[in-house]
Amino acid sequence: MGEQRQRYNEKFKREAVKYIQEQTKTVTEIGEELGISPGVLHNWLAKYREFGNEPVNSAEKVRELEQRLAEQEKELQARAQRIADVEEELVIVKKAVHIFSKPKN
Repeated sequence: MGEQRQRYNEKFKREAVKYIQEQTKTVTEIGEELGISPGVLHNWLAKYREFGNEPVNSAEKVRELEQRLAEQEKELQARAQRIADVEEELVIVKKAVHIFSKPKN
């Protein structure tokens, strides 16, 4: 006769997904550790994954953070350039006001 299927409750599934997200091991390695097939774990990941639990050291997360950092650096450089331009314009306006505010002889 066939093997009886193991049933897991919601709490166990969520904890297993959280455990997967906190580890640097592969799903296959964790599946062997827990005695659960990697396919089942992938299904649980698809259903219960919470991205706030993702480790910072995952390659995908690092790439995403690096991209966001690069975008913010570009934005910061653009703002610094705009500030420099406005400061230069202010200096010119001050000089113009000074020149045109002198009384004519």
